[in-house]
Amino acid sequence: MRRLENLPRHELIGLEVEVLESENKVEEGIKGKIVDERKSVLKVECKGEEKTVRKKGRVFRFKLPSGEECKVKGSILKGRPEERIKKKLRKW
Repeated sequence: MRRLENLPRHELIGLEVEVLESENKVEEGIKGKIVDERKSVLKVECKGEEKTVRKKGRVFRFKLPSGEECKVKGSILKGRPEERIKKKLRKW
């Protein structure tokens, strides 16, 4: 089950996301549902179109199905979901 404590270790597809900070200022404010996740990018459905956002150098806000929200640095999410499960995560 996805919770705030273990979010970086789960698959992100289906979650609502917003880009809060980005090296590319054009990406800031992108909101939508994650439709695909790759090693270094998230694909977000935003206003009927799909946008690709790199994970590195970004800060995301995720909304969980329970209604809780959390901020996560993209560098913590780097890697495929199946690889992140095996990683030991420091307190984020």
